[in-house]
Amino acid sequence: MPSSTSNFDFQRPIPALPWRGLLLSALLLTTLAAVAWELRARALGYAPDLNDTSDLWADRREAVQPDSVVLVGDSRMLFDMDLGVLEQGLGRRPVQLALVGSCAYPILENLANDESFHGTVIASLVPAMWLAPPPAPPYKNSVRALKRYHERTVAQRAGHHLGMLLEEHIAFMKQDDLTLEQLLKDVNVPSRALYHAPPRLPPYFATIERDRQTRMIPAAARPGPLQDRVKNGWIPLFTPPPMPAHTPKFVFEQIAQATEARFGQTAAAVQKIRARGGHVVFVRFPHSGALKELEDKATPRDGIWARLMQETGAPNIYYSDYPELIYDCPEWSHLSAPDATEFSQRLVPHLKTALTK
Repeated sequence: MPSSTSNFDFQRPIPALPWRGLLLSALLLTTLAAVAWELRARALGYAPDLNDTSDLWADRREAVQPDSVVLVGDSRMLFDMDLGVLEQGLGRRPVQLALVGSCAYPILENLANDESFHGTVIASLVPAMWLAPPPAPPYKNSVRALKRYHERTVAQRAGHHLGMLLEEHIAFMKQDDLTLEQLLKDVNVPSRALYHAPPRLPPYFATIERDRQTRMIPAAARPGPLQDRVKNGWIPLFTPPPMPAHTPKFVFEQIAQATEARFGQTAAAVQKIRARGGHVVFVRFPHSGALKELEDKATPRDGIWARLMQETGAPNIYYSDYPELIYDCPEWSHLSAPDATEFSQRLVPHLKTALTK
């Protein structure tokens, strides 16, 4: 006996509706919503600009040649270096591989393990961030970028290049500020038992180009609400909440071991590059205000910095040793665009001296 459903033939009726009009209405509403959101974003101070994605970073890593000058480090290296000025002074346009909020050691290690690389590495070193262990966000930021560099697909490359075309013309395409996920994170949830509200990350306050030349926008360089928000965000970011009381002892031991190992790892990476005829120079960039007081207290120069310089034997430049390199950072951590150009000009002679050692 045949099944009552085996030959069941169902055709869903298509309602007789004005589909062309509905399509045009949907397109019109979508366009109006996008235009309204774009106007709102621009009114809030946003402008068309690239997102500093792992794909953009991977583009620059692929641009590294065996004899390149490569910049690695944190956001101070990213904001404070004028690539054009360095190109004029050093004879080659540097490849910018610094990452916001990152530990630069994995990038240095990657270059050290690249047997073809025998160029120059100029590294920004913020002591606490350089020693960040693998579980910490600064370390993960660098690992994430390297993973994208090694593993990205053809589809991801195509999507990246299409995205850049849109980002360069549309202001609301800000992945760190204006996505639904990020807007939800901005909802103020107060700390309570067993929950510590994470510190707010800095908002959009810089522009970035395809070669990752980064500049602070004027609104952040002058006193005002944006500068205040950026400035007041550093202290919570540099003083994370304590580990929960129930954290097992072995976790602290593992973190201490990883931190201690970083000194030898850094020295080994520097030696690999120098053994191939390359150079590594460490730079401590300007910082000021309450953030400088906090960093100087938590990581004084005669601590992590001094030990790393001793164990690596690498030439180094500590900005406060040279009056011409001392600047007041508008928001305590980075230089304004004009100051970054001037600072780069003043730094070049010191870099040239360091590269002869």
